[in-house]
Amino acid sequence: MSYVFNPTTPAVPVFQSSQLFPVHRIYCVGRNYVAHAQEMGWTGREAPFFFMKPADAILPVADGQIGEMPYPGMTGNLHHEIELVVAIGKGGANISIESAPEHVWGYAVGLDMTRRDLQAESKDQGRPWCTAKGFDYSAPISSIHPLSQTSWMTQGNIHLDVNGVQRQDSDINKLTWNVAEIIATLSTFYTLQPGDLIFTGTPEGVGAVTHGDLMAGRIAGLGELKVKVV
Repeated sequence: MSYVFNPTTPAVPVFQSSQLFPVHRIYCVGRNYVAHAQEMGWTGREAPFFFMKPADAILPVADGQIGEMPYPGMTGNLHHEIELVVAIGKGGANISIESAPEHVWGYAVGLDMTRRDLQAESKDQGRPWCTAKGFDYSAPISSIHPLSQTSWMTQGNIHLDVNGVQRQDSDINKLTWNVAEIIATLSTFYTLQPGDLIFTGTPEGVGAVTHGDLMAGRIAGLGELKVKVV
């Protein structure tokens, strides 16, 4: 038996290691910081909801490097969204909040890049967000820090500058639904698998970037992710 063509497996570097973390699926949580929900026109603590990006939407950026993200077509309003990313190392369904930490392999800094104009059109027409959220290179990500090096993260500054100017600044303790709650809820909809990545939501301050802009995102304890729009 042979393949029609050679299969490929997207992968993310592991911090200070020669290992690679193979990506199975990319899940994203919508409107998971109160202030961001408010800036997008929503109020209150709604139940968590999810959307997905293709696994090969990742743009892995090794430590100390600057990733290059091509400006996507079909948009004139490309937005940055800095996020804590959770890497799943142990699968399961209907995971309890109490046992959720057992399923986390590590954490990374990520960007949920969004064609905001296409997203607005999709919302107005009641259509899926796929073209707004799941395009090529729409998920830049730093090296993954194993949980053994970071411990369970419940707080820490999350920050994004564009061309040296602050855009987003908050703390992951302001997540509407924390990491354990996200894993527990998501696992009722899908059987999580090793290699899954969960983008946990972005704080307020999202905004547009264009050709030549340099995004520098940081999360306390996880280092920095730098991406230039080309």
